[in-house]
Amino acid sequence: MEGAKDARGERTARRRVCSCSKDDFLPEESFRSWGNYWGALKETPARLRDRLLTRSLETTELHEVRARSQHEMKRTLMWWDLIWFGIGAVIGAGIFVLTGLQTKEHAGPAIVLSFVVSGVSAMLSVFCYTEFAVEIPVAGGSFAYLRVELGDFMAFVAAGNIILEYLIGGAAVARSWTSYFATLLNHKPEDFLIKAHGLADGYNELDPIAVCICGIVCVFAVLSTKGSSRLNYIASIVHILVIVFIIVAGLTKADTANYTPFTPFNSRGIFKASAVLFFAYVGFDAVSTMAEETKNPARDIPIGLIGSMVMTSIAYCSMVITLCLMQPYYQIDTHAPFSVAFKAVGMDWAKYIVAFGALEGMTTALLTGAVGLARYVTHIARTHMMPPWFAKVNEKTGTPVNATVVMLSATAVIAFFTKMDILADLLSISTLFIFMLVAVALLVRRYYVNGVTKPADRNKLIVCLSLMVGSSIATATYWGLSEHGWVGYVITVPIWFLATVALRVLVPQARKPKLWGVPLVPWLPSASIAINIFLLGSINRASFERFGLWTGFLLLYYYFFGLHASYDTAKESGETKGKDGLEWKKVEEGNVSSTTNAGPGSEASAIPST
Repeated sequence: MEGAKDARGERTARRRVCSCSKDDFLPEESFRSWGNYWGALKETPARLRDRLLTRSLETTELHEVRARSQHEMKRTLMWWDLIWFGIGAVIGAGIFVLTGLQTKEHAGPAIVLSFVVSGVSAMLSVFCYTEFAVEIPVAGGSFAYLRVELGDFMAFVAAGNIILEYLIGGAAVARSWTSYFATLLNHKPEDFLIKAHGLADGYNELDPIAVCICGIVCVFAVLSTKGSSRLNYIASIVHILVIVFIIVAGLTKADTANYTPFTPFNSRGIFKASAVLFFAYVGFDAVSTMAEETKNPARDIPIGLIGSMVMTSIAYCSMVITLCLMQPYYQIDTHAPFSVAFKAVGMDWAKYIVAFGALEGMTTALLTGAVGLARYVTHIARTHMMPPWFAKVNEKTGTPVNATVVMLSATAVIAFFTKMDILADLLSISTLFIFMLVAVALLVRRYYVNGVTKPADRNKLIVCLSLMVGSSIATATYWGLSEHGWVGYVITVPIWFLATVALRVLVPQARKPKLWGVPLVPWLPSASIAINIFLLGSINRASFERFGLWTGFLLLYYYFFGLHASYDTAKESGETKGKDGLEWKKVEEGNVSSTTNAGPGSEASAIPST
């Protein structure tokens, strides 16, 4: 009987693994019936207040939330793996494709300054990410960091933009892969695209090859993290060798006359290009999502993140200097600039090496992006802001198969339809917004600890942060609207500076980093806030409209589903039996309160931290 019972249980478990049910997507109490759901909707104001005021605890993210994936991710990575993950994630379509368009139409030879500005912004964000990744080493990356410091609602808004960032970034890389593949086969970059005249402009050049490369990458991403890492750093080493070849061989054909004029589009063009070229640095945050699979996060994460960013920045600046010395900026090709440049200087054979290196770089960027996105989605789903089906980790491979397959499928669909320039602008908005939030979260982490920070110091912190963000937005807005004015900067920049000074002098730090910390706090995080917001001011209006539509969709989803699912999950995870009914453990700093026999129709409120 026992054997038969065990066999039946094993068969049941196998069926649950191999099939999906409603409980895999909406298992929470609020979705058990239409009556429960209606009751949950009526409680929306109270639940929203709770989620706005609730901050997750580090221990909750590190243990309880992670346990919802059923199986642990395998700790197999070291700093060496992370450096190559970072290089593989970052060096891709940004340098090999967007460089041509931005050099020719916006920056000219001063494109190197655009990369410097973007690189400084990215490096400031790297410092902020590193402190969080060392102290909260989970797969959720910036989503988990924001949930701990800024609360559930802001974390959800960031989560939606994280997903958008990676989907669009992956699609852009896949589209670029097709362009360089065409040049490798002696075709024009656009030859393999299919024109669909019935579709809207910008979405009517179909790319089936991008879909195929997404499918191939998906296979590697789901099989093994360590296997993906090995493939990545082997490919990245070859990729670095090709970059060295581009620089050395290109400089043999250098003509300094091509550097005149250096700034044909003035400073506005430099910053416009910088905002778009920030795309070239996107991907380093994928390294922070690998913290859960890293053997020694305190040592390996800082080395991996900072090391990969330094190497990438040097490579980028060297490559664009070489490109602009090889050709006049107005002759640079906008699809495959490096391949065409070598052809233009009489080194036609070199374009094959360049195209091969570009393809390798973009393949590793797509692979590491897919690995990073899957881990973001896994952790988001652990909180039930997304269906928990996405949080499942495969027992055999130790990878989040569901999240990987679905996200890469979405990437393939976007890549099939959408042109590169649309993808690049929208990606930069999403990324800069997230990096700004992470810098704000770091300041909150250093200067506010519940029960330690005095109310007066908390209020000073709120005022200083508001002035920092507000003055940065005003500076960016003035830059975007006024082409020749300067009076506005005389007002906004000093406000930012004085707000940072006030935070440094008037508010004592409530927490010191345990293992690794950002230097020069609050100056570096404050500078990160300012520069990220400033770059947003150089992005076109159409991209902001698309960003607004996406944000509107996120808020609707949160109102009808994400809010109630995450509320129920937080309530259930803190449930303990008491003499007088149910009580909630303080697993989050904003308590979820309840009455006896609480259900979807009962009163619930959040107790704010003071």
